[in-house]
Amino acid sequence: MKLKQLLFFSFLLAATPGHAQLSAYTSFQNQFMVWDNGMIRKIEYLVPLQYKIGRAAIPYLDNSRSFKIYANGGATKINDGFTQNFQVTDNLITYQNARALNVWDQGKITNLSKYCEQFFTGDSLVVYFEGVQKEFRAYYNGEVHQIEGFLAATNTTNLFNTDQNTIRISSEMDIASGALPSVKVSDNIAAYVNYANQFRIFYRGSIIEQENYLVTSFDVGRNNVAYVDVNREFKVFHDGVTRQLDNFPPYSYAAGDNLVAFVGYDNYFKVFYQDSVYNIGFFQPDFVVKDNVVAFQDATGYFKVFYKGQIYTLESYYPDNFQVAYNSVAYVNRAKVLRLFSEGDTYDVTNADIADWRLDYDVIQYRFGANMFKVFYKGKTY
Repeated sequence: MKLKQLLFFSFLLAATPGHAQLSAYTSFQNQFMVWDNGMIRKIEYLVPLQYKIGRAAIPYLDNSRSFKIYANGGATKINDGFTQNFQVTDNLITYQNARALNVWDQGKITNLSKYCEQFFTGDSLVVYFEGVQKEFRAYYNGEVHQIEGFLAATNTTNLFNTDQNTIRISSEMDIASGALPSVKVSDNIAAYVNYANQFRIFYRGSIIEQENYLVTSFDVGRNNVAYVDVNREFKVFHDGVTRQLDNFPPYSYAAGDNLVAFVGYDNYFKVFYQDSVYNIGFFQPDFVVKDNVVAFQDATGYFKVFYKGQIYTLESYYPDNFQVAYNSVAYVNRAKVLRLFSEGDTYDVTNADIADWRLDYDVIQYRFGANMFKVFYKGKTY
């Protein structure tokens, strides 16, 4: 009886949902394989046409163009060849069938709009233009919220660029056709300038009337909006509270998860993290902000990382190529070693001659030859 109880509780622990860690590759037999928290599963017998890696799911178009989603140990077919565009983040998948916009959220599919030409996906937030009602809306925590109503017909210039966390619009469009003057969406927050040049923030289901005058610039990250206001003061909205970081605009800045890295007007490199400002030094570095990590070159040329209030030295030089994601930094050093910094620890993954490698959140995948793959996560090779 005790043995049965032990096995039962062991099954419950194994089934308890946690933070998924996923990667995927095509085997030497051209089969589509998924690495899921240490388990390797064969998903398709033929190479998919396209796939993208999220933290909780992997959406893909299979060899016949059927749209499928891998999550929780198995793949589910969503439709037969209707999907033309899809995006994935930590928790959400957005996809379009013709102009219809849908969101997949923990296995539940919701149709957001029958006609949508613009949408921006964060980890738990979708901002989109509902083309029938002519208004911007936000999907958050399973609910749809109105952002802006009908927009006045004036021309504006916007930004457009896409990465996993921040989406920026960049093309000249008529506001009446569905383009806000400027909008950026990150994990759980959106910031935008409306038709009246007022600066607004959508956060935790509510619209915050942040500034009533046009801001000079802004950037967004989880729980964060950094911006320069009409008086050229540098401010950060963090977790519902607005703070002034400097009296003058910074030379450069970028927002991440609960942090903002910036070079102030006094030429000091600083990081705002949680509720504190860390003064790193008197220099203007090359730096990259992604999720929880700030990777930068210090005044002596060393490659360093700011991670959750601590500074770690990785190399005595600044590498030409490296990847940053979530809690990790990966690169090949001068000794030809594939090295990974993750959650405060540094690992020498392999010194073998590898053909390719990539970082999926905190999982590093690398390839030998044509199709021999290995996955490294938390100090263990699979």
